Amino acid sequence: MHITPDQIIFWQYGFIKINASIAITWGLMFIIIIGAKLITRNLSPDKPMTRWRNMLEIVVINIRNQIREIGLCRAEHYLPFIGTLFLFIFIANLFTVVPFYEPPTSSLSTTAALAICVFAAVPYYGISEQGFINYLKSYMKPTPIMFPFHIISEFTRTLALAVRLFGNMMSGVVIIAILLTITPFFFPILMCALGLLIGSVQAYIFSVLATVFIAAATRSESDEKEQYEN
Repeated sequence: MHITPDQIIFWQYGFIKINASIAITWGLMFIIIIGAKLITRNLSPDKPMTRWRNMLEIVVINIRNQIREIGLCRAEHYLPFIGTLFLFIFIANLFTVVPFYEPPTSSLSTTAALAICVFAAVPYYGISEQGFINYLKSYMKPTPIMFPFHIISEFTRTLALAVRLFGNMMSGVVIIAILLTITPFFFPILMCALGLLIGSVQAYIFSVLATVFIAAATRSESDEKEQYEN
């Protein structure tokens, strides 16, 4: 039994190697891209909506509404990034019902990469909304003494994002593998269903936390004053 898919090496040349985490991640990316192309091809208001298109529209609308509820008014501006995070993690965990499949989210390297994407997106959206100077000032509130602590918090919350998703997914995979060995009939089916539920919840939590971090970075002084007055 493999603890993480990083231990499964398909090809290696020196320090360069392709393991299961990389291969499965690129495979999932290919599936998402091809699936989106097939579902949205020949998109026209004159043509009837297909079942897959209706399903995708429901997902996109719910993600957009969730972004707005968290506090980002221009949800369409953040939807591509937040939606991609959610769909990738959700689909990566959805395929756990496939035999011999190991989700890349049970690899710390994958979850760290996702967390680094959030780490880069927070200042990107913050600067695009507030400007560089105003965004830099947010690190000095309420006093300039807090500047190094805000910098440290950026790194610690990125680490927390990566470790939280990695720990939850890896533990679920290990528990299911053990139960499949001990009781290979009815009980593991329930655990697989529970694993799917946990994977969906983790995708939701990760995307919500990313949205919260971005909302905090893009909040201007006028928004804070309005919230304080209300």
